[in-house]
Amino acid sequence: MKKYFTLISAALTVVLLVSCGEKTDVVDSGVYQGTVEEVELDKTEIYVKTADDKLLELYFTESTTLTRNGQAIEFTELAEGQRVEVEVKKEGQRLDPVSVKILE
Repeated sequence: MKKYFTLISAALTVVLLVSCGEKTDVVDSGVYQGTVEEVELDKTEIYVKTADDKLLELYFTESTTLTRNGQAIEFTELAEGQRVEVEVKKEGQRLDPVSVKILE
């Protein structure tokens, strides 16, 4: 019985930690400029803070284009602090990045 309560306690702790993560925003489809706040290489995901203080969570798809100076680049070249322009398509409560351009 003690193991059962320990397991439930651990599960609740995980749920609380996950639910306390960053709040992201859903915006309309369009083009936005901002700064890369976080890059998650293993998930091909970035968080972009826009000029109007929105935090966009963007999971790259096979069709997402990533460029710098008009040239295609690898996802691994993205870094926190870079200025970017993102074109997103709103799909329900999810934002799909169509293109990401590094502006620096």
